[in-house]
Amino acid sequence: MTDLDARYGRTPSSRARTRVVVIVTALAFAVVFGAWLLWAGVLGAPAQLQAEDTGHRVVDESNVDVTWRFTVEPGTDARCAVQALNSSFAVVGWRIVDVPASDARARDITERVRTTEHAVTGLIYRCWLT
Repeated sequence: MTDLDARYGRTPSSRARTRVVVIVTALAFAVVFGAWLLWAGVLGAPAQLQAEDTGHRVVDESNVDVTWRFTVEPGTDARCAVQALNSSFAVVGWRIVDVPASDARARDITERVRTTEHAVTGLIYRCWLT
């Protein structure tokens, strides 16, 4: 070992200390990541509801009908946000729809969305339990 190595901390004890710090940091990361997987539900049950676009129909210059397949546990109330988009993909219509509880697990829902200008498509934006 030279004097320069000692001066700038490149000693056998500093290498061992660096190795220990790296191992402890890696173990801490693994523990935190595993806890997050359990907490976030990645390893748990799947999502409780699902909404999938199945179609849209432009009715006229200011209305579009949006149809989607909605799947949720029977007897569960939910709410969905439905949007209409123009040819530039800008939102030109928006509606919050209450989806009442039903005995069916999956059902097709169609809602009309009023628009501020001509829409070229209608989509389900997001659904949540109420």
